[in-house]
Parts: sequence; structure tokens; C-alpha cells
Amino acid sequence: MKNLTTLTLALLLTSYSFFAQNENGADLAPKYSNEFLQIGVGARSLGMSNSVVATTTDITAGYWNPAGLLSLNDDIHVGLMHAEYFAGLAKYDYGAFAKKIDSTSAFGISMIRFGVDDIPNTTELIDAQGNIDYDKISTFSAADYGFIVSYARRIKNIDFGANVKIVHRKVGTFGRSWGFGIDLGARYVKNEWILGATFRDVTTTFNAWSYSLSDQMIETFTLTGNAIPQNSIELTLPRLLLGVARKIIVKEKFSILPELDFDITFDGKRNTLIRTGFASIDPHAGIELGYNNLVFLRGGIGYLQYEMDVGGQEVLTVQPNIGIGVKIKRIALDYALTDLGDASVALYSNIFSLKFALVKPDPS
Repeated sequence: MKNLTTLTLALLLTSYSFFAQNENGADLAPKYSNEFLQIGVGARSLGMSNSVVATTTDITAGYWNPAGLLSLNDDIHVGLMHAEYFAGLAKYDYGAFAKKIDSTSAFGISMIRFGVDDIPNTTELIDAQGNIDYDKISTFSAADYGFIVSYARRIKNIDFGANVKIVHRKVGTFGRSWGFGIDLGARYVKNEWILGATFRDVTTTFNAWSYSLSDQMIETFTLTGNAIPQNSIELTLPRLLLGVARKIIVKEKFSILPELDFDITFDGKRNTLIRTGFASIDPHAGIELGYNNLVFLRGGIGYLQYEMDVGGQEVLTVQPNIGIGVKIKRIALDYALTDLGDASVALYSNIFSLKFALVKPDPS
């Protein structure tokens, strides 16, 4: 029997799935799809448990809420982040570029990659006669890519934004998909209060999967009892993010910026704190303490859900996150201690991100 462990792991890590069939043969949309686009970007955001839909006004707004890009100045802005999860097995990279067009419009471009590299492919390790040939072992990558083009415009006193997303996912040379989606965002500021909303995958994002398997791999799948992948369409259902925040100035140089967010999904099947038959509502909160717009201390709580403990009792679990940031002139360096949502200290990751602005050339 041939060893498909590594290939199976890669397929799971990229969340590749097919439509399920109910008893009547009707298609059911998958519960999770393109989940790598829900992890978050920017150490500031991750340190606040992703509670930033209303308050993000830097380059990462292209990801969180494109309407926030209107708060940038006229310079060219660049953002970078690198993170590693699962003890360094999976790597997550982000890069972005943004610029104000004029006083009422802005645009940005973002790129995200989440992948596992150098995975051994042992599907051809053993030939038809049962001989082991280690020269047949090759390596491949399982990676997800997201390309986001953002545009924002101010209409009266409200900032609006939109994202066009292109999603590319691949598992070596065996399978790959292309997808397309749209996000909408809005942001409103009234005195110290800030309201934000992002409607992700508003039109439902699709991924069209295609597969190319060698005869040897098809034989291996058959012998090991694995289903042979078929070309398919995968859907990502809409998700609504809502945020409310209030900025408090204390003795001129000190500021407090708390935010409460709600992530709302519409499959009605998730283990969130608030659940109905129509929607799953995941509340989370973050706070940022600032001094002189120079040093920032951040914290947040998220992934609130009821789980069963070892004694069979239902308990409420919470994932805390923390972070710090330093901003010197046009450069901002942020750090966060966070993970992907299991609240396990052993799997917490150190996240760093860098943001900086390039001085606009003097036309004279």
C-alpha cells in the first residue's frame, strides 16, 4: 500500500473540499472555503483579536475595510508581514501598496500567500512489482494566493470602499483552482465614535477546481481506497463584519481606542457565542492604548465559544491576544502574540509587520 499521508495533509491544509450531497441529491455549500483569507493581516490587527473593522486607517485597510484607505495621506504606502504557524510548517506572507488619488478617493493592491512547502510526494515510491525506489520521491507545495485590488471614495460624510479579489489555490501540479469575488466596505466617523462595516464575498466567491493526475497516482488512489478528485466548483458564502469604536483622549498625549466587532456568517452551523438557525455571530473585542502617537500597547479577546471539557462539562473558552507597536515618523513596526484560534499557548506565534510611507517626490 502506498503512503499518501503527506499528500493528504497538503489537501487538508489548503481546505480543498467538494460539494456534499444530501439525501435528495441537492447541493450543499461547503461550510469552510478560502479560510486563509480570514486569518487577518497586520500585527496591530492580530494583537487586537482582529477587532479593527472600524479603526483601521493604515495600508492594511485594503484587507480589513477598503473604506479606511481614505485616511492615508498623499504618500505612497507599503505594508509587509510574515508569520509562521503550526511550529513553522505553514508560512503566511502579506504585502501591500496603497496611495491616495485625491482628497476623496484612494486605491490599493494587496497580496496574500498561505502555504506549506517542500512536502514529500511518496505516491510513486513503490512500483507495481512492490519495489521501493527512493529516487521517485519528489517535493511539492500546497499554497493559497489572494490578490486584492481596492478602491475607496468619500460620498458626503461617509467613506465607501470595494475590493475585487482573485484567488488562486494549488496543490503541486496535481490540482489548482481560480476564483473571483467582491467585498464592500463603509466607514462613518461622528465626533469620537467610529462605525465600520465590511461585507465580504458579497456576491459569493467561487473557486473552479481542476485536477491533473498521472496514471500512477490514479492507481495509488484506487488501491488505497481514496476517492479520485473530480473537477468541481467551490463556493465561499458571504460574511458580514461590523465594528464600533470610540477614541478617548486622556491628557493630550495619551489615547484609548476600544473596539467591539461582530463577525456574522450565514450558514448557521458554526460554534459561535451567538447562534441562530439563520446566522452565526462571533463577537470579539480589542483595545489600543497610545502615547503621543508614538508607542502603542494592544490587547484583545476573541474566539469565544462553548466547548466540552474532559469532565463532559460545557465551558466558555476565550483566546487572548496581545501586541505592541512603535511609530517613528513614516515607519511603523508592530508585534503580536497570537495563534489561529485554539487558545493553545504551545501554538502561539510571534507576528511582526512593517508599514512605511515613501515621501512623495517634489514636483519642483
